[in-house]
Amino acid sequence: MWKIWLEMDDETKRRVAKNAKIAGIVLMLLGIGGILFPGIMSLATLFFIAWMLLLGGLMTGYFTWMSDKNDWLGWLKTFILVATGILLIFKPMPGIAAVGLLLAIYFLFDSFGSMAIAFTMKPAKGWWLWLVNGLFSLVLAVIFLAGWPFSSLYLVGLFVGISLFIDGIVLITLGNYLKKSG
Repeated sequence: MWKIWLEMDDETKRRVAKNAKIAGIVLMLLGIGGILFPGIMSLATLFFIAWMLLLGGLMTGYFTWMSDKNDWLGWLKTFILVATGILLIFKPMPGIAAVGLLLAIYFLFDSFGSMAIAFTMKPAKGWWLWLVNGLFSLVLAVIFLAGWPFSSLYLVGLFVGISLFIDGIVLITLGNYLKKSG
């Protein structure tokens, strides 16, 4: 991946570096907002998902209408997407709880996978990093499950905020790297 960045001309590197820094700052600010106000970030995340489902359903309906009006599976998919989007918009709390449960399940599977990799690598150097990663994911899963569904309201927003903050750091670092290499 870095090879692509190294093959850019200087003007493109300068432009990408500038835009990466701007995007990084915006993401870091959004991340800080999510960390400070996790409930609001949870709702924002859920509404984003809901609107994507709603718009996806409308586009699927349009495609079904234009291509084959008798395609009942196309209409079924349209109905499910639109109904789910509307349900999430008007009943956000169960949606946030569902997203929290999905994250808990993800962290649980991630912990088992990371620990399996650690024990497979055990004699190799750095195997313990995978073990620490697996234990950290297990702790996150337990935190989610211990307070579920009530903890989902702040944990979903907190984790999305942390993720956005880290993405911002990565983009700023990339921008600095490109600026130095250009």
